[in-house]
Amino acid sequence: MKKKFLLWGIFVVFAMMMATVTGCGSQGGQTQSNNTGGNGGAAPIVIGVPTALNSIEGADSLRAVQLAADEINAAGGVKVGNEKRPLKIVTIDTREADAGVPVNDALTALEKMITEDKPDAILVGAFRSEVLLASMDIIAKYKIPYITSMAMVPSFQTKVAADPKYKYMFRMCINSNYLVDYLGQTMGSIGKEFNFNKAYIVTQDLLWAKATGTGLQKWLEANGWEVVGNDAYPTGASDFSTTLSNAKNKGAQVIVPIFDMPQAGTLVKQAKTMQVPALMAGYIGPATQETGWKSFNGDVEGLIDFIFEIGPLPVKAVPKSVEFHDNFVKKYGAEQAQKLSGHGAGPAYDSAYVLADAIERAGSLDPDAIVAAIEKTDMNGVTGRIKFTADHQVIYGVDPKETAIGAAFQWQAPGVRVPVFPEVAKEADIQLPADMKKQ
Repeated sequence: MKKKFLLWGIFVVFAMMMATVTGCGSQGGQTQSNNTGGNGGAAPIVIGVPTALNSIEGADSLRAVQLAADEINAAGGVKVGNEKRPLKIVTIDTREADAGVPVNDALTALEKMITEDKPDAILVGAFRSEVLLASMDIIAKYKIPYITSMAMVPSFQTKVAADPKYKYMFRMCINSNYLVDYLGQTMGSIGKEFNFNKAYIVTQDLLWAKATGTGLQKWLEANGWEVVGNDAYPTGASDFSTTLSNAKNKGAQVIVPIFDMPQAGTLVKQAKTMQVPALMAGYIGPATQETGWKSFNGDVEGLIDFIFEIGPLPVKAVPKSVEFHDNFVKKYGAEQAQKLSGHGAGPAYDSAYVLADAIERAGSLDPDAIVAAIEKTDMNGVTGRIKFTADHQVIYGVDPKETAIGAAFQWQAPGVRVPVFPEVAKEADIQLPADMKKQ
């Protein structure tokens, strides 16, 4: 009997040792599953998502990528040669949206993911433009296909065009030039409809917001508008009465806010309290979400706000945007869907399908083959028709049959976001404030 127990004990110890060696133990299996898929199945295609997970945009973009990956896997995975392989998402928080976090910390996180998880491709990527630009040499070093969907700095494209070592990087979201052009075209549409030509710009005192305001002023003045003011307020400011008084006294017909801080909702409320006879049309980030009406107690009624890329705002003219919104609700719940940010999530979702399509057309996971396939992308997605320029930027415009699109909506009672621009996406007429008359 003792010999039987002894032999059994030796067998158990030997089996445990073999499990450790072959990676079947919990710790070893977790590490190896990044590369092999485990359980005798097809090896997964590892997708890295290094971004500011503590930001609304970063968290929403990760959810969007995971939703797309789940759908692709449910349909059998991605065909690589003659084998169907699942997508596997790995993440790391670059913390770049947190106050005081230096660019180098985000780069360290990116390189840690690359060396430890060995992703076949990277989606979402940098939250801050300076992090995106600084990441480019790291991606060139490791030669990993990278599709970013948040950082908007135009010089990214300049670098891609100037040096072939940066060919591995693409951008799915709008850049800041597109944002200025969209806001300008929205203003042009408003001016044409109501015969308006006087605007007052008010921005957050941040580089991106002030640059957008400056660019928009140039657009407006070049297109027959008079800009009667351009003010900037520090982050956290909650009293905009000086600007509103000036706008009223100077006869501004449209006040253009450009903010991503919650306090900007006070601007709309104060304008109503002070009875400023002007339409509010621009960008107030927190008011783009479906929760905006409740968050600002209905004070945003009449505000025309801009969604950088559709998807979080379902547009009937683009059925895939409605489908995305419905599927997001099914996976994450209505409450989470109502908090969807207006920037990043739509292109993040599309990027997973762009990558899967490129891998299948390339027939391999060779980075250069994938890059060549991405460059030839021409497909319909949540954001519209997806095609890249020679400098690896998705083309945005006003016709979803030809390009990807952003869209402006107006908050209308009883708390509904109604698309009003571009014309193809328009689902109702713009409602002017009660104290304004159509001129």
